[in-house]
Amino acid sequence: MKPISTFTVSSDLPGALAPLRDLALNLRWTWRRQTVDLFRSLDPRAFAASGENPIAMLSQVSAGRLAEAARDDDFLARMRSEVGDLRTYLDSGRWFQRTVPGTQGDGDGSSIAYFSMEFGISPTLPIYSGGLGILAGDHLKSASDLGVPLIAVGLLYQWGYFSQSLDRSGWQQEDYRLNDPERLPVEPVLAADGEQLRVAVTLPGEREVAIGVWKAQVGRVPLLLLDTNVAPNDEQAREITDRLYGGDHEHRIVQEIVLGIGGVRAVEAFTALSGAPSPTVFHLNEGHAGFSGLERVGRRMEDGAGFSEAVAEVRAGTVFTTHTPVPAGIDRFDASQLRSYLDADGSGLSRLIPSLPVEAALALGIEEGGDVFNMAQLGFRIAQRSNGVARLHGAVSRAMFQDLYPGFEVPEVPIGSVTNGVHRRTWTSAHMDDLFKKALGDVDVSSLSDWSALATLTDHELTETRDALRADLVDMAREHVKESWLRRGADEAELAWTDHILDPRALTIGFARRVSTYKRLTLMLSDPERLKRILLDEDRPVQIVVAGKSHPADRPGKEFLQQLVQFADDHGVRHRIAFLPDYDIRMASVLIAGSDVWLNNPIRPEEASGTSGMKAVLNGGLTFSVSDGWWDEMKDDSAGWTIPTAEVADQAQRDAIEAEALYEILEQSIVPLFYERDARGMQRGWMTKVRSSLVKVAPQITAARMVRDYVTDLYLPASRAASAFVADPALAGEFTAWKAGVQDAWSGVSVAGVHLEGVADGSVPTGAEITLVADVELGGLGDADVLVEAVLGEIGTGEEIIDPQLIPLQRGEDGRWTARFALTAPGEKGCTVRITPQHPVLASRAELGLVTTA
Repeated sequence: MKPISTFTVSSDLPGALAPLRDLALNLRWTWRRQTVDLFRSLDPRAFAASGENPIAMLSQVSAGRLAEAARDDDFLARMRSEVGDLRTYLDSGRWFQRTVPGTQGDGDGSSIAYFSMEFGISPTLPIYSGGLGILAGDHLKSASDLGVPLIAVGLLYQWGYFSQSLDRSGWQQEDYRLNDPERLPVEPVLAADGEQLRVAVTLPGEREVAIGVWKAQVGRVPLLLLDTNVAPNDEQAREITDRLYGGDHEHRIVQEIVLGIGGVRAVEAFTALSGAPSPTVFHLNEGHAGFSGLERVGRRMEDGAGFSEAVAEVRAGTVFTTHTPVPAGIDRFDASQLRSYLDADGSGLSRLIPSLPVEAALALGIEEGGDVFNMAQLGFRIAQRSNGVARLHGAVSRAMFQDLYPGFEVPEVPIGSVTNGVHRRTWTSAHMDDLFKKALGDVDVSSLSDWSALATLTDHELTETRDALRADLVDMAREHVKESWLRRGADEAELAWTDHILDPRALTIGFARRVSTYKRLTLMLSDPERLKRILLDEDRPVQIVVAGKSHPADRPGKEFLQQLVQFADDHGVRHRIAFLPDYDIRMASVLIAGSDVWLNNPIRPEEASGTSGMKAVLNGGLTFSVSDGWWDEMKDDSAGWTIPTAEVADQAQRDAIEAEALYEILEQSIVPLFYERDARGMQRGWMTKVRSSLVKVAPQITAARMVRDYVTDLYLPASRAASAFVADPALAGEFTAWKAGVQDAWSGVSVAGVHLEGVADGSVPTGAEITLVADVELGGLGDADVLVEAVLGEIGTGEEIIDPQLIPLQRGEDGRWTARFALTAPGEKGCTVRITPQHPVLASRAELGLVTTA
C-alpha cells in the first residue's frame, strides 16, 4: 500500500561524540587514513551506504550504535586522538612559517586568494569535472600542509558535473544529481546577525542577485563556495550556480561574474567577519575568475585612484595561471555581451562594478578587431605574473600570446611555468604508503628532496604491493563493468562473465582522463587486429582499463569513447579491455594505483601538463607517454618509456606513425620486461625500473613542490610588489605618469649607430675581447628610464640571432654607450643593440611591449 506521507528519520549525535562532526567538516580526513578508519569503525555499513561521506553517514547510524560508541572507551580515545592531531596540525608552524621571514606565529597579516571554477577535493564535495579541479584541490591540500595562508574561492553547484553511464551502443549518457548542502562537508558562513553571509552583484536592468556564502574547510585552508540558489532570488538567478560548465555563453558569463566579482566581495566580507588576514595576492587559476581583477580595479577607483593607477596596483598583486595550450580551450565572448553586463551609465561607468570605466575595462580583454573578449588575454593583462603548468606548456603559451608583447622574441614573453604536481598523501595508496614509511620513516615525505632510500625496497616487497593493488583494481573493475551492463539494459542472468574479466596477474595498462580528441583515446585502436593479438596472447596477456568522461557538448570525444567500447564488445576482448563509467576521485585512486603502466598519448604539444600519470608513479606504476606535458621535462628511460613524436604535418599520418611506435614499444620492450622472471620468479628488471621511477621521478611530481614553487617564484614577489604600493601611496601615480611619459617619448628612442672595436675583417680570435660602442637617442628620457643592452648570439636559420646573451651597456663620459666582452666559443656570431624601458615596478622588460633595436 502507498503511504499517505513520507518523512526522514535521522539520529542525533550524543554529546560525547560531538567532536565527530568537527572531524567530518574538516576535509583533512580525505588524506588522513586514521580519521577515515575511525568513521568506518563507527558503522561500516552506514559508511559504505553514504558513499564514504562522514557528514552524510552520521545521521544514518542508529541511535543504539551511537549510544554504544559514546560508552566505548577505546573508540572515544581514538576520537580524542584524532581531534588532538587535527588541532596540532591546524595550530603548528609549518614550512611557510619556518621559511618565509616575518610569518612566524600569526603570519605577516596577509594571505593569498585562490580562485578556481572547480575544486576536486573529495567525491563527497562534487564540484569538479576533471584535471583542473583535481589540480586545484591538490593545491589547497598542499598549501594547508605547508602552512601557506590561502583563502580559496569557488562555486557551490546545485547539480555539479554529470554522472556518466552508457547506452547499449556504448554512447555516453549524462545524468545530474542534486547536491544537498545538508549532506555535504560545508557550513554556511554566518554574518553578525546569525544569518548566512550574503553578498550581491547587480546585473543589467538593476537586477540584484544575492549570493550565499558557504565554507568547506580543507585542513588549514577555508574554501568559500558561492551559491545563488538562495532567497530572495528569482528562478533565473537561482540557476546561475546550477551546473558546472553548463549552459550557453550568457550563462557562463554570469557564472564568471559571480565567481570573480562576487568572490572578491565574499573574501572581503569573510575576512572582516573572521579576522583572517586580507589577501595581498590574488591567484586566478585559469581565466574564469578574470572579472575579479576588474572588481579590484573598480574598488581602487572608488578610493580615488585613476584607471591606470588602479590597474598598476591590481596587476602587482595578481598571478594568472593558464592551463590550455590551444586557443579552443579559452573562454571567448562576444564583446557586446560583456558590454551589456558591465552596463555603463550615462557617464560611461559600470553599474556592475561601480566607478569602473566600461570601455577602458573592455580594452584589457578585447582581441584585435574589437569583436571578441578573451578571458585569457584579460588574465595576462590584469596579472603582472603569469605561468603555464609545465615547462613545455610555458614555451607553448609564450608563442600563443607573443602578440600581447610586440617587438619581443618568444623566449622573452613574460609567461613562466610551474609544473603541476599531485598531493602525495591523497594519491598514494595505503599499501604503497606503508612502503614509503618503511623506507623513509613516518615523516612528511613531500618535504624531502631526496627519496633515494626507496631504492632499498626489495623485489619481494614491491611485488607483493603491486600484486595487491592490481587485484584491488580487478575487483573494482568487475563490479563497475557489471553495474554498467545492467544500466545498458542487460539482464543479470547474462552477466556471469563479468565476474571473471581481467586477470590479477596480467600486465595492466591504465588510461583515464577527460575524453577529448587531442588526448587520442583511440590511438591504441589504430590496428585492431594487432591490438587484439597483444591482448589475447596466452603466455603474455595484456589488459587495459579505461575511464573518463567526455564533455556533454563534445560529440567527437563521445565518438572516440563509443569506438573503444564497441571494440571491446565486438572483438572478443571484453575480458581484456574494461571501460569504467563515471570516473571520479574514488575510482581514480584505485585505477591509478593498480595499473602497472600508465598510458598517455596526446597530440604533442596539446597536453598542458597532465597529472594522472604522476599519481601512478607514486604507486609504483611506470610511465608510457608521448613527450608532452610534465613527462617532456622529466622523462627518463630508466623510469618509463617515451613514444616518439612524428614531425609530419598530416595528422592522420602522424597518428599512424605514432601508433606503430606505441605497438612496437609495447610488444618489444614493455611486455617482455614485465613477464621476465629470474630463478626465484621475481621481476628483477621490472622492479629495478619501478625503483628508478620512485627515486628519480616521484620527488619532482608532488604538489608540495608545486606550491613551494608558486610561493617562491610568484606569491612572494607579487606580495612584495603589492606591498610597495601600500607602503608608498604616491607610487601608483608616479609609475603611471612615468609609463605615460615613456610611451609618449618612445618614438624618439633610437640606436643611431653601433661600432665593434677589436673586429678585423669580420673575424675575431677565440677568447679575444671586443668593445661594442653605440650612439643612443633617448628622446628626452633619462638614463634610469631605459635598459640599453647588447644582444649577442649565434646566427641560426633565417639569419636570426638564436639563444641570445644580453649584455648591459653603460654610458661613458663622452655620452656613448659601451660594453666590453670576450668571445669564448667559435662560430658565426651576430650582435645588435636594443633598448627597453626599466622601472622598479616592472616585473619583466617585455611588460610594456616597448622595444627599440639598432
